[in-house]
Amino acid sequence: MKKILINIGKRSKKAFAQKIGTNRKNKILKDYCQLIKKNKKLIIKENKKDIINAYKKKLKDNLIQRLILNDVKILDIINSIKKISKLKDPTNKILEKWKRPNGLNISKISIPLGVIGIIYESRPNVTSDVAALCFKSGNSVILKGGSEAFYSNLILSNLFRKSLKKNNVDENFVQFINIKNRNVVTFLLTKMNKYIDIIIPRGGKGLVKKVQDSSNIPTIGHLEGVCHTYVDKDANPNIAEKVIINAKLRNAAICGATETILFHQKIIKKFGNQILMSLEKNGCKIIGDTKIRKSYHGKIKRASIKDWSKEYLSPIVSVKSVKNLDESIMHINKFGTMHTDCIITQNIKSAKKFLNEVKSSIAMHNTSTQFADGGEFGFGGEVGISTNTLPPRGPVGLDQLISYKYQVTSKGKIRK
Repeated sequence: MKKILINIGKRSKKAFAQKIGTNRKNKILKDYCQLIKKNKKLIIKENKKDIINAYKKKLKDNLIQRLILNDVKILDIINSIKKISKLKDPTNKILEKWKRPNGLNISKISIPLGVIGIIYESRPNVTSDVAALCFKSGNSVILKGGSEAFYSNLILSNLFRKSLKKNNVDENFVQFINIKNRNVVTFLLTKMNKYIDIIIPRGGKGLVKKVQDSSNIPTIGHLEGVCHTYVDKDANPNIAEKVIINAKLRNAAICGATETILFHQKIIKKFGNQILMSLEKNGCKIIGDTKIRKSYHGKIKRASIKDWSKEYLSPIVSVKSVKNLDESIMHINKFGTMHTDCIITQNIKSAKKFLNEVKSSIAMHNTSTQFADGGEFGFGGEVGISTNTLPPRGPVGLDQLISYKYQVTSKGKIRK
């Protein structure tokens, strides 16, 4: 196993050294789309192997739903790759340039990060999305998908490699680790720093925590998405209800789903209870603090301090009353995970204060937190969401998969 992984790392480094122009990149992505379309039946056939194994392992229904590939999902994969191919190539661009009084000409140029290792679970579309994003941004990628999607991931990565080879580009720009061994991830994180420049985990809390705790390679990612929606005293009731229902229940299992609702105490009786009633009618369980429980007469459980830190990833929501805007910001900065947090208000001054003072990587105003997604940001997709304090932050798409260097020229200048 060790020898195989080291060789994968060496091949990725070698592939990365090959510089490819934008037109060629886009041609490879176009051919990849064609290959997916042409091999749709084969992809579905391989995917069925994963589905059968998933049922044998008695995986949860929501995980099996994520695994399934059909005509609609394959079309979504193709459309996602097409979007990425149409985006501007972020590499080898002059980001800034200036001339110093001493005669130095300095340019800041965008460059790829290098070799990116992606460790992910469940969804096969991640294979095509992250491979396309990494390749378009000039990076080579090593993919370590979960065993539950093994055959689906393998066919999608092999088709990408086929497209690379067809265009006389090193197929090792994209490599999929086809070893079913739990020690693979540990080896990648602790012994591959000579070959991998960045590790990006994409999956559940257990996976991400293991990566962040064990890796001696820099990581980009988030551990949890404890997202908040704060309803201010100056909120529009219709906007508040519409946004919260969507933010919590559109897809309760994603990291951008609202997990805690904060109500300004002045609006609880005015329209807060109506929002809670709508949530309950739509199948959402409610956990509330003392003030909320006294006011709301539907089904509600008592909240403990631990509930303010929970990422439910299901139709359950914690609800808390706050005295004012400052208390909402304090609560979010204490219990949030710097993922995505929103204020509902018609007061622009309050909105600006919230947007400026919450520590979130994504701060929103009158907007569903479910928009925390690279595709929705116009990035063509994402390799994940970053809640790191250092950049990149938020959805990590093409423009976040680059670094930069400085190029300095002069007419023989020497420093005194």
